[in-house]
Amino acid sequence: MSNKTISQLEKKDLLKLIDIYAKNWLAMDGVWFQSIEKKFGMDEAVEHDQNAWKDFTVIEAKRIKVFLNLPEKAGIDGLKKALAFRMYANINEDEIIIEDNVLIYKTLDCRVQNARKRKGMEFHPCKSVGIIEYSYFAKTIDDRFACEALSCYPEITDDTCNCSWKFTLQVDQ
Repeated sequence: MSNKTISQLEKKDLLKLIDIYAKNWLAMDGVWFQSIEKKFGMDEAVEHDQNAWKDFTVIEAKRIKVFLNLPEKAGIDGLKKALAFRMYANINEDEIIIEDNVLIYKTLDCRVQNARKRKGMEFHPCKSVGIIEYSYFAKTIDDRFACEALSCYPEITDDTCNCSWKFTLQVDQ
């Protein structure tokens, strides 16, 4: 580790720092998005968000996959483990449900939408971005995954969560 100050922290302080870093990461994501949104509008901001997530989510998934030492075909268990190590896992309350070759991932409480609501802003229409984000993340963990949005703004079909995603592991029959 190159930061000697951090390497000397106790576990409880390291955990607090992870929380701070995760919130800072999300703040940066929101600040650049809102900058484009204010100047060029929501459609332009979403287009850039999609482009950014297409690249970022693969980087994030690859690093997590190496960190967890997951095999190339990590399957349902690998995806479940990897989702728990995303930056979002430190920020949002989530739930994972597994049944056979399907994993349902729900964000029960979304920090992004909460912040936009608090500021009196229109909700982030995150479905199109989420399809890219979650599909690319899952396929990086295991290329056999198909991903679909079950409920995500602006198309909320499940009022028990902010969004819900279905990952199906497509295995040979």
